[in-house]
Amino acid sequence: MNRIRRISTELLSSYRVKFGTDFQENKKALDEIAIIRSKGLKNEIAGFITSYLRRELEEQKEKESESAAHTESIREAEEIEEQILN
Repeated sequence: MNRIRRISTELLSSYRVKFGTDFQENKKALDEIAIIRSKGLKNEIAGFITSYLRRELEEQKEKESESAAHTESIREAEEIEEQILN
């Protein structure tokens, strides 16, 4: 797994815009970028990249929802404070 992770991170650092969250598209991108003769190795790299980008996307969505929830709770607190003062 160490080799898969190392190769994948190197490819992501250089060609991140070519990869997405679709496994099949990532395999096609690998064909364009590198020569990988082993079908299994190519599938493992494409799978790692796909799962990595999906996980990253989910984390970003979680942060956005937490931020929105925090902003909403601040607004509610301000409304309650305003009602108390009036």
